[in-house]
Amino acid sequence: MSATLKLERTVTLGLIATLFLQTAGALIWVGGAEARIEELERNLDINWSINERLARLEGETAMMHQMLRRIEVALYDED
Repeated sequence: MSATLKLERTVTLGLIATLFLQTAGALIWVGGAEARIEELERNLDINWSINERLARLEGETAMMHQMLRRIEVALYDED
């Protein structure tokens, strides 16, 4: 009772269709992932410029605060 394993070496239409559909699905998924990555990169560029402007405004605010303190000190010293 020796059972031998016999493989049929034919490629069916179902196998070809499955491979085609899987490949098409993978390409669609990659295209969607690329679009999402590009959107994230655009948002990063926008956020980067906003962060630069915010840092500049913080520096200017700190300088205005120091100037205000000097003015207050000068006003109170005159009394």
